[in-house]
Amino acid sequence: MDTRRDSDYRLETRLVHEGQERTPFGETSEALFITQGFIYETAESAERRFLNEEPGYSYSRYSNPTVDMFEQRMASLEGAETARATASGMAAVTAAMVSQVQAGDHVVAARGLFGSCRWVVEDFLPRFGVACTLVDGPDVEAWRKAVRPDTKAFLLETPSNPSLQIIDIAAVARIAHEAGATLTVDNVFATPLYQKPLALGADCVVYSATKHIDGQGRCLGGVILGSTAFIESKVQQFLRMTGPSISPFNAWVLLKGLETLSLRVERQTANAAFLADALHDHSKLQGLTYPGRADHPQAELIRRQMSGASTMIALDVRDGKDGAFRFMNGLQLIRISNNLGDAKSLVTHPATTTHQRFAPELRAEMGISDGLVRLSVGLEHRDDLLSDLRNALDNV
Repeated sequence: MDTRRDSDYRLETRLVHEGQERTPFGETSEALFITQGFIYETAESAERRFLNEEPGYSYSRYSNPTVDMFEQRMASLEGAETARATASGMAAVTAAMVSQVQAGDHVVAARGLFGSCRWVVEDFLPRFGVACTLVDGPDVEAWRKAVRPDTKAFLLETPSNPSLQIIDIAAVARIAHEAGATLTVDNVFATPLYQKPLALGADCVVYSATKHIDGQGRCLGGVILGSTAFIESKVQQFLRMTGPSISPFNAWVLLKGLETLSLRVERQTANAAFLADALHDHSKLQGLTYPGRADHPQAELIRRQMSGASTMIALDVRDGKDGAFRFMNGLQLIRISNNLGDAKSLVTHPATTTHQRFAPELRAEMGISDGLVRLSVGLEHRDDLLSDLRNALDNV
């Protein structure tokens, strides 16, 4: 008789089966519990449940059976003890950072962040007395020099959005821990398949599940992952009291997305690698950055830190914004959208969308030129994608 637990199976199997709680009806698909609250058999039972003396659910803002299944599957995929789902990726980032600090604390963050993430640490936290220092993420010594006696938390994303810079997670984690601080890593571009920040020393990992985890343009969601001690001591009460909770329906959609995550991301990565090789020396490009190519400036670190490349390519189109716009408007198959990780290939112009609020000199510090176009590679046939990209580059 086979007595293996779900956790004993390989990743692809766990993405289909991990964490499923079947009802007495024996359903094949995960059950969807669309409910606000739950019934107690007695007043005494309600009291015990609120005191955490009795197992069970009390309110879907706190927990829900469908959400629990998604959290358990994400924790298994990430190699984390505990996961908490949120309504969006930015809810996950904000909750993870706000719950770790208080007035008088100091945060160190990489400059190369998604625009909204940078707003949280650079504009939002200082309103409540939390200071922030931004550093050049790949420069390990810059992190060390930024540490102050009141430093409590580090934040980075790697590969960075949209310039695909890579940061040494293990090295930054050591600096954080020497300072008595924690490290939170936004792992969206690597996906949980290709990079394991917790295994490299990070304390917390955050995702926009809207991206590859759904991967089909259907819903929003976010996840915070870490040790049980980290989640319960820093994050749990904040989530419970402030309510950035995910809809059970969205959690169910994301559960179904996880079943095909490895298939989709592997195909998207193969397509991206093919396109990067085919276009790297195109005359209409000033540069092309892809983590899977040997000419990436941090190729050696990528080999040590990541088990795969990415679904993302950064294209630096000639003639700045005008050239980038002519290129994007010339695409027939690939669509213009600020989303990523989708089954459909998508492009965006960060300087005028996701990072438009930054002055040109700040965008330059983040590696965002006026000609930079972020390409999220989808599931289409690679030859159709290449033809579309080449035809559009002819417009430049």
